[in-house]
Amino acid sequence: MAVRPATLARPAPLAGRRSTLRGVLEREGVFSWLMLGPGVLFLLAFVAYPFFYGIFLSLEDRRVASPGIFVGLANFATLAHDAVFWQVTRNTFVYVAITTVLKLTGGLGMALVMNQAFRGRNLARAFLLLPFIVPTALSTIAWMWILDPTFSVVNWLLVRAGVIASGYSFLGNATLAMGSLIVVNTWRGMPFYGITLLAGLQTISSDLYEAAAIDGATSVQRFRYVTLPVIKPVLIIVTMFSVIFTFGDFQLIYALTHGGPANATHVFSTWAFDIGMLAGQLGMGAAVALAILPALAVLIVGLTFYLRRE
Repeated sequence: MAVRPATLARPAPLAGRRSTLRGVLEREGVFSWLMLGPGVLFLLAFVAYPFFYGIFLSLEDRRVASPGIFVGLANFATLAHDAVFWQVTRNTFVYVAITTVLKLTGGLGMALVMNQAFRGRNLARAFLLLPFIVPTALSTIAWMWILDPTFSVVNWLLVRAGVIASGYSFLGNATLAMGSLIVVNTWRGMPFYGITLLAGLQTISSDLYEAAAIDGATSVQRFRYVTLPVIKPVLIIVTMFSVIFTFGDFQLIYALTHGGPANATHVFSTWAFDIGMLAGQLGMGAAVALAILPALAVLIVGLTFYLRRE
């Protein structure tokens, strides 16, 4: 009886393809780009494209339902001679500077308190986040009632305490309206500082504080020479993010004051919306939105270089 020769088993093509794919994925560069790809595409679609299209619009005399005419830097030249533009610039820098300082000092104090051991600390930390996680529209409605000239609970308390004879119009007076926005923004943004700085404080080893105490350092000296140097990078990063968010603040201001009274609370974001969307001057609105970019870029680059040097 004839015996057939044994046939050699051939490797399955599918197994070969799998090993090739595994080899490609195991390359660090390829795998890194695969992970970064979705995020990069998202940034290109929703950040880079609108940004460069905004630059293109700012160089045109573009209005709603009409073709744009290239005018170069004429929109920016017009803004430079507009008194309202300089008022909005002043409003923006005052709003950003004061709220940033208040949120920084208040958030740092909040983090130092939350870092101590006391009963109910975890519950207090949870409540700390409430102003930050509540939707802006919802919290703004509550503040509209708190600051209402007729039904304001603040006015009621001040009148009952005999501090004032009659209630104030917090959102109808130019100075009080800006002050009210600063208070609301600080109330809403302080938890972001507090929680972020608290995370930084918890990275500090207790051995450092014990060594400082043995050397006779007071609580102020321990904060100055132990706590502050360690959390300084966190302070810089959180300040940079806060400045960026505050420069672009729109919902809170527009819901409370609509930029009034008499442009007293208009910032770049709200004024750009009024010009671009309500007045239909898309080119001028884009120019207003981009006018703050140089100052913001200088600030971010300066903070970044300072952080690298440290």
